[in-house]
Amino acid sequence: MLITSRQLHKTRRWASCAALSVSCGSRMCGVGGNEKFQQDKDRWNKLHRKQRKEEKLRASASYGMSKSENNNLKFPKEFHVYDIPTPKGEKKDTSITLPSGYSPQFVEASWYSWWEKKGFFSPECHGARDGDTFAICLPPPNVTGFLHLGHALTVAIEDALVRWHRMNGRRVLWVPGSDHAGIATQVVVEKKLMKERGETRHDVGRKAFKQEIWQWKNEKGGEILSQLKTLGASLDWTRDCFTLNPEFSKAVTEAFVRLHEAGLVYRDTCVVNWCCTLRSAISDVEVIPMRLTGKTALSVPGHRDVVQFGLLVHFAYPLDGLDGGEIIVATTRPETILGDEAIAVHPDDSRYAHLIGRRVVHPLLERHLPVIADNSVNMQFGTGAVKVTPGHDIDDHAIACRHSLRTYSLFDEAGQLQLNGSPFEGLPRFAVREAVMNELGRRGLLRAVEDHSMTLPICSRTGDVLEPLLKAQWFVRCRDMADRALQAIEDGDLHLVPQIHENKLRSWLTDISDWCLSRQIWWGHRIPAYQLIPLQHSPCSKVGDLWICARNEQEARERACEKFGMKNEDFTLQQDEDVLDTWFSSALFPFAALGWPRQTKDLEAFYPNTMLETGHDLIFFWVARMVMLGQQLTGKLPFRTVLFHPMVRGSHGKKMSKSLGNAIDPLDVISGISLQDIQSKLLEGNLTESELCISHELQKKQFPNGIPECGTDALRFAFCSLHLKGDDVSFDVATVLNFRHFCNKIWNALKFTLAALGNDFEPQPLESPDRFGVMDQWMLSRLFVVTRKADSGFRELDLASVTGALHHFWLQDFCRTYLETVKSVLRFGNAAEQHMVRQTLYHCTELGLRLIAPFMPFLAEELWQRLPVYCRPESICIASYPSPALLQPFEDLDLAREFEMVQEVIRTVLGLKANYNITRSKPKLLLECSEDVWLRAMHRFSNALHSLACCEQVKLMEPGQAAPAEAAVAIVAPGCKAFLLHDLVDIQQEITRLTNLGRQIEDKLQAMKHRTANPSYSTKVSDAVRARHATKISILQEELKATEQAKQLLKSQDLKRK
Repeated sequence: MLITSRQLHKTRRWASCAALSVSCGSRMCGVGGNEKFQQDKDRWNKLHRKQRKEEKLRASASYGMSKSENNNLKFPKEFHVYDIPTPKGEKKDTSITLPSGYSPQFVEASWYSWWEKKGFFSPECHGARDGDTFAICLPPPNVTGFLHLGHALTVAIEDALVRWHRMNGRRVLWVPGSDHAGIATQVVVEKKLMKERGETRHDVGRKAFKQEIWQWKNEKGGEILSQLKTLGASLDWTRDCFTLNPEFSKAVTEAFVRLHEAGLVYRDTCVVNWCCTLRSAISDVEVIPMRLTGKTALSVPGHRDVVQFGLLVHFAYPLDGLDGGEIIVATTRPETILGDEAIAVHPDDSRYAHLIGRRVVHPLLERHLPVIADNSVNMQFGTGAVKVTPGHDIDDHAIACRHSLRTYSLFDEAGQLQLNGSPFEGLPRFAVREAVMNELGRRGLLRAVEDHSMTLPICSRTGDVLEPLLKAQWFVRCRDMADRALQAIEDGDLHLVPQIHENKLRSWLTDISDWCLSRQIWWGHRIPAYQLIPLQHSPCSKVGDLWICARNEQEARERACEKFGMKNEDFTLQQDEDVLDTWFSSALFPFAALGWPRQTKDLEAFYPNTMLETGHDLIFFWVARMVMLGQQLTGKLPFRTVLFHPMVRGSHGKKMSKSLGNAIDPLDVISGISLQDIQSKLLEGNLTESELCISHELQKKQFPNGIPECGTDALRFAFCSLHLKGDDVSFDVATVLNFRHFCNKIWNALKFTLAALGNDFEPQPLESPDRFGVMDQWMLSRLFVVTRKADSGFRELDLASVTGALHHFWLQDFCRTYLETVKSVLRFGNAAEQHMVRQTLYHCTELGLRLIAPFMPFLAEELWQRLPVYCRPESICIASYPSPALLQPFEDLDLAREFEMVQEVIRTVLGLKANYNITRSKPKLLLECSEDVWLRAMHRFSNALHSLACCEQVKLMEPGQAAPAEAAVAIVAPGCKAFLLHDLVDIQQEITRLTNLGRQIEDKLQAMKHRTANPSYSTKVSDAVRARHATKISILQEELKATEQAKQLLKSQDLKRK
């Protein structure tokens, strides 16, 4: 039979994948090493996975989630434990025999404490080339519990970069730390108190409540530290920093005072975003805008019944006077009617021009309001007349200031009405809404209620509907700082990777508003501002609100005396009860963690940091503010490059959440966990009964058998394999488990290598390529290629390209190709050949482990320590990272091209065998090479071809030799045909199949010709596309010709048989 290799790939090519999945030590022969084949396979697998996902989504059950592929996870059958008594900090015993298979528990034991004790993570441990340094700080995790997968992604990426720079000889400082997370931590501890003791923070008091949080921090902080070490994070723990530590707190105070002295911090009474659940203000970036398209019922914290939103209420304000009449206004917040101070219309609105200056009667209160004209009124909204509620709307407050209207808060900090004399006094705001609507209806003033598209402001911390509230707060003027940050981007001094985020940052900095710093909570940095309270006999006793910003009370007294000409006995001081926004202290982390405002050696050596790596969701919360405050307070950018990673979502793209049941503890993926234990951990949290029920059901669907043990190295490698350019990435435990199997491949490869090297092996430096055999040369050329790709990938911050190259090197080039070809040499080769094979094995594994060490530090150290010693340091942590220059002599493009031709033959033969379902047989193979380049390649790699094609015999046909009659034939390329001798060929069946295949090719060919024959084709289609189309037509014509040749050959063979 005669068919092309391309046709074979289209028929049953992937049936041959089984023959490609054999690890070293397998009895079957494997093949690999060709990137095109792997790309084709990956594309097919991607399409297949997409189809399977769509099928599962269509058959999804409740909660809108399809049954996860994780229910088919195969749990490892072997577990090995390192049980040699090793004191903490002592080196692991590597003299014992390696277990039969890879086991994370065995591999990861004892190494971290030894690394830490030896000081490998400290910059003082290493001298730098020409003062070359690399500094980065870990985004400080909140002390609110355990690290989640987003933190693990951060650690995996940053530690890979840190280890690579350290192995390249730089003085590396990776600063660890944790954030006090004011609001988040306070909310968690308040829930804990309520759940355990039924008390609020107000019940226990400020001092006792802060003690509760410190206890929580001490407990959870230790857990987080342990998790970071389990993840292998090579942080310098001698510089660990907590944002409420005394030294850091001094830096926060200093920053606030300096900003105030520069005229950037000020106090003002403004309408702020108020969360009634927190009883605190929050900043604009902490507000989640919820889009509503119409009437929507929502549950609001603190309210028993659902509340209706997305409604526009029209009601009447009667005109004052005997002539009657009314003005109809529309609002989405009828509860604020009680705080109205005016009706505003646009001065150019002819409908109301005659009413400007008149007065209206409040529909519910015994008072009159003016009708005023203001250019800010939108004539197209509602009726064109708007109610002005100065205390609960930013725009209304601005109108009130322009027209000298009263400003006051209608609701208190808990969201309850505080209006003396009102029958609704003391009611929650949304209960007031219902009561107001009923009263308007009773008085005949309600005109209409209609659906209305709107944006509802939601607190990102509590889910509460925010209340615009008039409060005296501390603010930072951001305009000048934002302009300097924008200039840094424009000048190229600040680089964002991926670059798409630069536009986001530019947009936010351009439209920036002043930053509200005050938070009405108890956990955090007290604002270093003191209210001056004059005593009765003081000359300033009748002066209003007086504030002094100072580093301590003594300094505040001195400044008050100097500023107001007072004596100490004339006043008392009261420090502001509020605390600073957590993001204010976090924005100081890059320099405050290094000792600022003191001029420390660390600050001099490592500031500015080399780069920052964080999630793109923090670009406004944290990154922009670090840039602004860093420039303002230190005169320098805090870093030169920012690498953003995407948000981690569940395997089906859903946001990870404890309440959804799909939040995964990275330690559970590392160590494995049963379904029962996964669900028992939910009980330790603060979920409600309904949330627990939903979480349990979803976890049963997702992990019916629990999560298998995958190990730290597999988890890190999986994270670094993700492409970081998108906004979101899906996390699937099955992917991590696949990389655990990859670890096992490396493990088996090293076992094979160690056995091949023997006890008396002595490594030698890599010398001239001419001394090595042809497969040794090819393998070392592949080592050069992966080293070059790793070097460029790290430099370009493209870790996915590095992990992809390493995965291909170890799995395809080394395990599935090279090891399979050298087994016969190690058995039957002469001493010289075996010596060079052993040298190749040693250098490929030793350098290959160093290449992969930034991603898989535990596995790399465990195996590297067992290789023969050759001029190397005591740990792979501080070994030099392989340089492309070292392996440059082994680059051989001609050799690589020739072996690609051999691999094309191998793929064709394996596909042909799969097509006849004879993958386990070893037929004879004849090759007809009509071109010298093919003939030379087959001769040069004849031994490899024999091993990898899994054939009993491989022969090259003589020129003019007739093709065998009883053979399956495939066209590898125009210059090469493969004849597979086997007796299982059904000629009639193949003729029918080829006839159908020819029709399909003919249809595609005609479709392409019809497309290119269009009169406008040459003008509307680019040159590149036309070139691709021409190539495709040529390929289809070649396939059609080969198919017809195959059919005619089969017919002639059939006639001979008859």
